Amino acid sequence: MSPDKTDDMGDIEPKQRKKLDDDTYLKQLGKLQIELVKLQEWIRARRLKVVTIFEGRDAAGKGGTIKRVTESLNPRAVRVVALGVPTEREKTEWYFQRYISHLPAAGEWVIFDRSWYNRPGVERVMGFCTEDEVNEFFRSCPPFEEMLIRSGIILVKYWFSVSDEEQERRFKDRIQDPTKRWKISEMDLESWDKWVEYSRAKDEMFHYTDTKRSPWFVVNSDDKKRARLNVISHLLSVIPYEDLTPKPFKLPPRREDKGYMRPPYENQTFVPEIF
Repeated sequence: MSPDKTDDMGDIEPKQRKKLDDDTYLKQLGKLQIELVKLQEWIRARRLKVVTIFEGRDAAGKGGTIKRVTESLNPRAVRVVALGVPTEREKTEWYFQRYISHLPAAGEWVIFDRSWYNRPGVERVMGFCTEDEVNEFFRSCPPFEEMLIRSGIILVKYWFSVSDEEQERRFKDRIQDPTKRWKISEMDLESWDKWVEYSRAKDEMFHYTDTKRSPWFVVNSDDKKRARLNVISHLLSVIPYEDLTPKPFKLPPRREDKGYMRPPYENQTFVPEIF
């Protein structure tokens, strides 16, 4: 790798380490997911309101990290919000308006898979908004997030940083894998051609929105396994919690009703047992 090669942070790339092996990854992930369950229960019991934002380039690993964060959690208490293209009506609203309805109530945790930061990122680079709208975003976003924090919301923002070589490798992998090919959209291909434009847009976004009260936490995501573990570990460290896990208990005997009879096997339609 040439010494002047840069990633989307615009900095010299960190020295590449050997990627984490599966056994170590799964062992550590299991431990961290237990802690996430404890955090979830703490949020519910203490009626906290938590918002976590995941942003970054396409194929940077946001979706995979969100899956590992949420797979052991209660979907009634932890919601993932991934909004699509705004409707014609939503385009006429105050920009932050459609995100506000998804903010958490007491005891809830909301994870935004992309967020209001679409405006200074995708929308700006792809020409879906004007420069005046971007500048208004930069003026409005810091006080908007300050309002959320003052209202009691715990706001944590992550930016997934991936090198151009690793993004290219992941795109090619998706193209070859029929179970992943749906992840490649025309927008992704266009963004691939606008690497520098996205880098500049991201740098300016950080300039205005990386504040002391609401900082960006940057994730080196070239190794997806390390990135997932690092994000979960960091998340657990920034939201203090205690273990409220219920103690194991003995299952009581089931009450039997001798007057009940199951319907005949042959009267039911079962899924064919092919396997």
